[in-house]
Amino acid sequence: MQGSANLNLMIKAARKAGRSLVKDFREVENLQVSAKGPGDFVTKADREAERLIKEDLMGARPSYGWLGEETGEQAGEDPTRRWIVDPLDGTTNFLHGMPHWAVSIALEHKGEIVSAVVHDPAKDETFWAEKGAGAWLNDNRRLRVSGRRQMSEAIFATGVPFGAKKTLPATLQDLARLMPACAGVRRWGAAALDLAYVAAGRYEGYWEREINAWDMAAGILLVKEAGGMVSGLREGQEPLEAGAVIAGNEALFETFRKTLRGE
Repeated sequence: MQGSANLNLMIKAARKAGRSLVKDFREVENLQVSAKGPGDFVTKADREAERLIKEDLMGARPSYGWLGEETGEQAGEDPTRRWIVDPLDGTTNFLHGMPHWAVSIALEHKGEIVSAVVHDPAKDETFWAEKGAGAWLNDNRRLRVSGRRQMSEAIFATGVPFGAKKTLPATLQDLARLMPACAGVRRWGAAALDLAYVAAGRYEGYWEREINAWDMAAGILLVKEAGGMVSGLREGQEPLEAGAVIAGNEALFETFRKTLRGE
């Protein structure tokens, strides 16, 4: 694997945090859990993983800005660069002992994601990408989005709203439009991995109506660098600003998007 100094730093930090999380995952029943809101939990493991990542990334690049799920946002001396981090995407899966969760790290430069890592410790898969250099899995497997061209053969993924989220009616309408037209819809509870799976050709597309920047920042670059397409749900929207995203392979993207919009 060859990447920039920043990418190598990100991969090292993600894997270090992953090792810490795996130790806690093995003792998941003993974790101390505090509720942030209905259906949305934070664990000691989550906070410790973010601490480790922040220590490594900010220690090496102290002038960069920071946006993390647990520690929030802080401006850097360099206003053009910012780390965007979700130390544990799929927290509810983690708490229930389901091995489908990931560490997500992105580097933003002048408002654009330029480096990305999504690390899945339970399956030993590290998805990574840099702008203009393609998307990759582990050390040397090049990623490409699916080549399927028929909606009837396509599988899509989404996040179904929970707890206090307000987008459930709209998401149910999305499902009513999409499910009759495709081979299936999956809801696995980890947005970063959903996007990584689109990049790897495992899904034909993914959408979500209410999603945080740290959940999708790295995955967006993975999809783009794997030859896929990404946009907001509405015309002209930018996903990170709007908090909503559609991603898919090139062949089905427009049909997928129009189906969700009811066009």
